[in-house]
Amino acid sequence: MALKIKKISLLIIKLAVSSVFLYIVLSKTGLEQVFSVLKGMSLLAFISAIFLYMLAQLVSTLRWKLLLPGMLGIRKLFSLYMIGSFFNTILPGIIGGDAVKGLYLYQATGRGSLTLASIFMDRYIGFVALLAICTIAFPFGYKYLQGSYIEWLLPVIVLSFIIASLLIFGLRLGKRIKILSGFYDYFHAYRNQKEIIGKAVFLSVLIQFSGIFAVYILALGIGQHIPFLACLIFLPLIILFTTLPISISGLGVREGAFVAFFGLIEIKPEVATAISFLWFISTTAGSLLGLIEYIKYKKKE
Repeated sequence: MALKIKKISLLIIKLAVSSVFLYIVLSKTGLEQVFSVLKGMSLLAFISAIFLYMLAQLVSTLRWKLLLPGMLGIRKLFSLYMIGSFFNTILPGIIGGDAVKGLYLYQATGRGSLTLASIFMDRYIGFVALLAICTIAFPFGYKYLQGSYIEWLLPVIVLSFIIASLLIFGLRLGKRIKILSGFYDYFHAYRNQKEIIGKAVFLSVLIQFSGIFAVYILALGIGQHIPFLACLIFLPLIILFTTLPISISGLGVREGAFVAFFGLIEIKPEVATAISFLWFISTTAGSLLGLIEYIKYKKKE
């Protein structure tokens, strides 16, 4: 009962955060202006963004497969990945997508530590690729951030990520916790397999580029020519903010970040908000395949 109350309270807090941020953004942009921008959206660009999202999920599955050698086939893992994406996008705050796909993976393999470790490493390597793209682009696109209040945001994030990684993997914090001990055994087994890790990082770069390119295409779809270099710097940071578990599917937080970052290159707030909405809608549309897969699982049960 206490756990249920805690979940409901957390959901209410997330709803409040999303509502406040959306109110702040829309009060600045104007809802009518945002809809006016959305009306000019190219259908081809929108469909292309959905396709890129689906492609990213497939490549993510291939990455997950590398971290789960000999366990399950690509078709099965893709189904689980889409179910996780659906829950992350459509029903956030109620039950996490990683928890759902982790549950089904555990039911299929019976290996709890492997399930936990593979999902964590899948996410972790994705973040490594995201920060790597942003870090490499940073010197070339520093002019977009120079003199702004977020000029040193990326260096601080990268340094924090490195310190956290050293604490988790270098000092092996949590090794004495029974449920996490298997995770460290898993990591130790793979940290010396550079070929597998290298492939996983390469696939992660492709995944992140597909998301960045989707936003670039959506911007073109409404007649906005945003420098691709700016997208390489801004979007990884926006994604990092969006993944913070403080809102519903990143709503409000994502739009606020779009307005703040793309405002640095003089993109109007209503345009930045419209691009953010289009990106969210396209990923939502793509994640609906996960609903179909979930219904199939429920029927089997």
